[in-house]
Amino acid sequence: MTARMKNPAMVLPDAMTGIQNIYKAMHKGGVPETTLELVHLRASQINGCSPCVDAGVKSARKAGESDDRLLQLVAWRESDLFTDAERAALTMAEAATRLADNPEAVTDEIWSDAADHFDEQQLAAIILMIGITNLFNRLNTTIREPAGATWN
Repeated sequence: MTARMKNPAMVLPDAMTGIQNIYKAMHKGGVPETTLELVHLRASQINGCSPCVDAGVKSARKAGESDDRLLQLVAWRESDLFTDAERAALTMAEAATRLADNPEAVTDEIWSDAADHFDEQQLAAIILMIGITNLFNRLNTTIREPAGATWN
């Protein structure tokens, strides 16, 4: 498969700079790197974004994530390999990614559970990861970016 065009974030000169600044801020939010990578990967799985799933698996492994947890992520609710904090982050990632199904998907219960595990800075980092992931999922699926693509 060949992409329809170059990634839009690479076409417009200042777009990637802004996105990179969000990534830098997000990674200073105090959330474990593996948790952010799991959030990214789960949202990408839901959206069926093969380049983001591919890149997400590689990034998660680089952050120290195990193959067992990566393989069980799609069924994390039934797995005993995830912490309560990770479960709260994954619940929020799924709800915020599925807004089209229900505009009130991030319920007070989901929010409260996440807030029990993460402070405001950490919540901000998780929400930004969900948003940036969904942005790239939409860019990549629209242009039909193939898995394994590099954005030079």
